[in-house]
Amino acid sequence: MVHINMKDGSQREFADGVTLLQVAESISPKMAKNAVAALFNGKLTDLNAEVFNDGQLEILGWEDEKARDVYRHSSSHIMAQAIKRLWPDAKYAIGPAVDKGFYYDFDTMHTFTPDDFKQIESEMESIIKSDYPIIRREMSREEALLFFRERNEDYKVELIEALPEDAIISVYQQGEFVDLCAGPHLPSTGRVKAIKLMSVAGAYWRGNENNKMLQRIYATSFPKKAMLDDYLHKLEEAKKRDHRKLGRELGLFVLLDEGPGFPFFLPKGMILRNELERFWREEHQKAGYSEVRTPIILNEELWHRSGHWENYKENMYFTVIDEENYCVKPMNCPGGMLVYKQNLHSYRELPLRVGEMGLVHRHELSGVLHGLMRVRAFTQDDAHIFMLPEQMVAEIKGVIDLVDKFYGLFGFPYHVELSTRPEKSMGSAEAWELATNTLKQALDERGLPYKINEGDGAFYGPKIDFHLQDSLDRTWQCGTIQLDFQMPEKFDLTYIGEDGERHRPVMIHRVIYGSIERFIGILTEHFAGAFPAWLAPVQVRVLPITERQHEHAGRILAELNEKGIRADVDKRSEKIGYKIREGQLQKIPYLLVVGDKEVGSGSVAVRHRREGDLGAMAMDDFVGMILQEITSRSIR
Repeated sequence: MVHINMKDGSQREFADGVTLLQVAESISPKMAKNAVAALFNGKLTDLNAEVFNDGQLEILGWEDEKARDVYRHSSSHIMAQAIKRLWPDAKYAIGPAVDKGFYYDFDTMHTFTPDDFKQIESEMESIIKSDYPIIRREMSREEALLFFRERNEDYKVELIEALPEDAIISVYQQGEFVDLCAGPHLPSTGRVKAIKLMSVAGAYWRGNENNKMLQRIYATSFPKKAMLDDYLHKLEEAKKRDHRKLGRELGLFVLLDEGPGFPFFLPKGMILRNELERFWREEHQKAGYSEVRTPIILNEELWHRSGHWENYKENMYFTVIDEENYCVKPMNCPGGMLVYKQNLHSYRELPLRVGEMGLVHRHELSGVLHGLMRVRAFTQDDAHIFMLPEQMVAEIKGVIDLVDKFYGLFGFPYHVELSTRPEKSMGSAEAWELATNTLKQALDERGLPYKINEGDGAFYGPKIDFHLQDSLDRTWQCGTIQLDFQMPEKFDLTYIGEDGERHRPVMIHRVIYGSIERFIGILTEHFAGAFPAWLAPVQVRVLPITERQHEHAGRILAELNEKGIRADVDKRSEKIGYKIREGQLQKIPYLLVVGDKEVGSGSVAVRHRREGDLGAMAMDDFVGMILQEITSRSIR
């Protein structure tokens, strides 16, 4: 007999060889029906796996990210099986799950086009309907090589040859299709419900341009058709909201061939940007930060000292001044170290919070540039906090609260990830462990759930990343908190302690927007260009119906401008319906229609961008309403 401990603390007893799916069925048929995979003794496992030892079990459904990867990886096997049936000469390479979907790489004489998708989907649906059990088998390395050589699957053979001589190889079979795979997988093909092929692209085998170019088919899958339909709708909506398109149409920013990766901000875009920076400065002043600005170009020696030369050189730009080598800064932190060193600090001054809107440059490959989302020059809303060791948890929690305030203002939900020591890093294992545990403590004390990303920290310290979720359910990594014991050591930063001796401070690197440029891109798509009134470049447009109202419209404009409201007047000799449509296309929050009736009564006919006709209002009432909306920075 085996004893299974469930997540809720209960314990159940089963006969040896029971499958995890049978365990799920004994608990709840509904749980078993919705189950995708299992965690058994902490290991992600097939539901078909038989159990012969006691253990801790958690049944995973679609809502778990790990389970979604299993679901979509199983879907990739279904796609590979379908293509092998339709084009028997096709050799299959790899087919992992990716964000929101999966892909598989193929080597075949046939050139795939979207015209093939319907046929492939039809064959996949046939495989799903057949509900083949997905069976795991294990082989020795020698057996696996023989198996795939007999089937002329060269890419699988190459993968196996790279494994150790004594490796146990796992394969998964569904019907006639067998694939080399570590798993886990769904119990059967019938568990997949809704599939959609998305696109086809070229991809070098193993990402090496010296290898053969394969054909990569991207697809997605969901457990319900309604979920697939919602996903496809949001993809279409995302195309309409593309910040590059809206940036041009709304006169915010442009990306030009004369400066690839170096965005140009236009007058309206600068209004938006300045409002974001104004809010940032107000909140940081309240939170006890001082603002500085450090140079964009600094001597190469500084970057050796900071560790960037060794760990980040490939992402940097360089220049020569007076026959000496200089670097264009990719990060603000070394300059922040020099600012700290300009004075002798006492423990009484700490924590010292120093912020900077710092322009940085990073050498990104042209292929990864994408509007404002991936650029070569951007402004980080950086800050460095220098503190006593006993202040670490409180300061981290203070930054978490500030991040929460910023994202809450824009209506962004978010989740948190904790990234640990990467392979390429500085410092001792003890320092990294202390820093990581301190970040965990702060998150636990704030009651924030978090996912751990092993090996994804900065080279000088572990970090907390904040991933915000926009109106189309996409996530964006923006804010970060990095705890650093290394830079203070590298730059010999000290403070005078209560004992009169010199001590080493600890420091935090942190951003909230992350990159101003990228955050503007995210906001543009999140709001579809219809920014809240406090951010909108034009907050009010006055629309006189005929030329007779031009003079009165001018007086309204002057009154709005005097109150600090950004407004303009459309005096074109167009019909009022056309002017209203134009104002709506420009995403202006409020349109004030002025005709003879409004001139006579001293009122305005107010139209809101989303709510439509709000009726006639006295000017004082309208001004009071919009000023309240602007000053409270509300989202309407």
